[in-house]
Amino acid sequence: MGRAYLSLGSNIAPARHLRAAIAALRERFGEVVVSPVYRTAAVGFAGEDFLNAAAVLDSDLGPHALNDWLHALEDAQGRERGGPRFGPRTLDLDLVFYDDLTLDGPGNLQIPRAELRHAFVLKPLADIAPDYVHPRLGRSLAALWTASGMTIGEVVDLASTSA
Repeated sequence: MGRAYLSLGSNIAPARHLRAAIAALRERFGEVVVSPVYRTAAVGFAGEDFLNAAAVLDSDLGPHALNDWLHALEDAQGRERGGPRFGPRTLDLDLVFYDDLTLDGPGNLQIPRAELRHAFVLKPLADIAPDYVHPRLGRSLAALWTASGMTIGEVVDLASTSA
């Protein structure tokens, strides 16, 4: 069993897709700790704002199998993979950390994920796992967030928004 740290995002019917993703994670893995949800501007393209969050769960799947499961969940939520790298998404689920593992594998599996340089990945993870130490940088997520100087958008109540 491994502890997985995920980044979640959507900018197409984002509240609906994030609620569905969190429900599916809980159905498959049981207890899932979910961060506050933040509204953030699209990065790399002009588009609708994203809703972003993070989740921590204990997985009976190894990192490759978990990554495949996350991709299947994205696909089930209507994720289109044929478009540009940066574009609108019904659901984007990334495995950012898995225990203290570091690897570069098939299917774009890179742990830790380079996207941690973005506030929409780092801040939600720092909210729910502030003491987790980045396996390559040797610093806690809380320390990385504090040192980053980044800001993030407003917190959104996922239960009451239809965004």
